[in-house]
Amino acid sequence: MAKKQQTSLFKKAIKAFSFLLILIAGVGGYFAYVNFFQSNVNLGDKKSQVIYIPTGSKFEDVERILIENKILKNQARFEWLAEKKNYKNAVKPGKYRILAKMSNLALVNLLRAGLQEPVEINFNGLHTVDQFIGRVGRRIEADSLALLQAVRDNNYLSKYGFTADNVQLLFIPNTYEFHWNTSVDEFFDRMAKEYKAVWTAARKKKAKTIGYTTDQVGILASIVQGEQCCDNDEKKIIAGLYINRLKIDMPLQSDPTVIFAIGDFTIQRLHSGQKQIDSPYNTYKNKGLPPGPVGFAQETAIDAVLNYTKSDYIYMCAKEDLSGKHYFAKTFEQHKIYAKKYQDALDSKGIH
Repeated sequence: MAKKQQTSLFKKAIKAFSFLLILIAGVGGYFAYVNFFQSNVNLGDKKSQVIYIPTGSKFEDVERILIENKILKNQARFEWLAEKKNYKNAVKPGKYRILAKMSNLALVNLLRAGLQEPVEINFNGLHTVDQFIGRVGRRIEADSLALLQAVRDNNYLSKYGFTADNVQLLFIPNTYEFHWNTSVDEFFDRMAKEYKAVWTAARKKKAKTIGYTTDQVGILASIVQGEQCCDNDEKKIIAGLYINRLKIDMPLQSDPTVIFAIGDFTIQRLHSGQKQIDSPYNTYKNKGLPPGPVGFAQETAIDAVLNYTKSDYIYMCAKEDLSGKHYFAKTFEQHKIYAKKYQDALDSKGIH
């Protein structure tokens, strides 16, 4: 009888212990779920939100940013997991996109791994270096003033092979992705890398073959780009026309160079008085190429110069349909006929 009672008590103890283990496992599982896998992000109706963690930030700064943006549901859970994952000693600056309903673990892993969302920088609607640098300064962490000082500092630019006059050649139009926390040096290093990628050995050899330096090709390409934005075949004809003028020591007489000198890129019609502006960029008054580019030359414009169309054309004039296309002429007499058509078209549309 006593033996049966002992066996019964032992079974009860086993059951009680098993229940306790299940209870502990359940509590532990719930604790793990809450601290690891339960959402710890509160974005309301938003699907995501971007935060910026500046260079030099500590964990306390990250936490403050999350709290100020009302992102954290439970600060203590975030702190606990950040401690366990050693994020407190591994803060990485940058731009981060926080997703709605992101788990505590996913949030800490995102920040700890430095999985930044890149920023895009393009050249749409830009004409000058200052405009471009202004856009860059609004997209990356590097100070706008420091960027501007760099593009005006000949000593700084010399390590990239440029001066303040021709630094615009360094920036080849494209859409580039950067980390938000890019520094001034990192930005210029990247642009120099992209420039070198465009100026391949084959292109350098081609420039030498046609008798121009890479800088001269870039400057002429910027003029070609200013005359024709889109038609790559016509770019080659325009490049050939300007090379013809250079060969006979004739002024380029390019409107984009005057517009660049004036600095008003809304001009639709140049007048004789404007063509007298005193500037080394005014190719109506000065022979040869200007001292620097008059805009951002696309890769297609560079190739247009390197592979220019050989012709006897000396003159060009925009077509009267204002399509952006041009008439080309070998004689001034023929050019005057085209020019009158264009001027009459501007008059009829009230473009003064």
